[in-house]
Amino acid sequence: MDDRSGGGESFVAVRRMSSGLDRGGACHSTSAEVVTGSSAWLGRGLSCVCVQRRDSDARPSFDLTPMQEECLDRLQSRLDVAYDGSIPEHQEALRALWHASFPEKELQSLISDQWKEMGWQGKDPSTDFRGGGFISLENLLYFARNFPKSFQDLLRKQEGDRAMWEYPFAVAGVNITFMLIQMLDLESYKPRTLVGATFLKFLAENESAFDLLYCITFKLMDHQWLTMRASYMDFNAVMKATRRQLESELLQEDIRYLQDLPSYKLLSR
Repeated sequence: MDDRSGGGESFVAVRRMSSGLDRGGACHSTSAEVVTGSSAWLGRGLSCVCVQRRDSDARPSFDLTPMQEECLDRLQSRLDVAYDGSIPEHQEALRALWHASFPEKELQSLISDQWKEMGWQGKDPSTDFRGGGFISLENLLYFARNFPKSFQDLLRKQEGDRAMWEYPFAVAGVNITFMLIQMLDLESYKPRTLVGATFLKFLAENESAFDLLYCITFKLMDHQWLTMRASYMDFNAVMKATRRQLESELLQEDIRYLQDLPSYKLLSR
């Protein structure tokens, strides 16, 4: 897993600008100050969030239908694509993400300090895609295009009583892609967990199921963040709580479609 998660130990925390320092004050300003430090956020810190072995991982693999095998193969092909800044398609996807995020601002360059406004660790987002590959960019773009209101609410931290030090939006998005890949056991020939096998039923019905589940998970993570009254040092705990809640919802007997998940109701277009 080292080659996917990278080896860095830096993080970017976004400080909410408000007139008071207590958590009870209103912190809804879109102004932010980006600072860096040394903490487990991306890289090795990502691994400790997402790649821990669980008792359920020891379950035998599940048999798949031909349709499920085909859909899993196509999704795994997406997972194998690393972000490459020299590929025009990847460049255009990155530009599209900026335009969807900040339609009122022109992007000066694909390498620019402007990207820090979105919560990337530096001026070149490609350095942060190591944890999730090109699919993590596709996930963010799908979110922006299909649930623009929720996307903007999370990007600009517009809902709830926010912490003084908030999670960086874009880096959190890469973490979520990586977490879902691990939780659903998507790099295995066959799923070895019940939650992974259950997800393939949704995938066979909807080829965009992974992207849709990403949107649900991102909104659920932010909901957990607010419920736990978290700050950036609590990110690992929030991700673990999000994973537990998501697994529980996916395994509910009355869930036929991802839109039936209780957390889907958190999303808005």
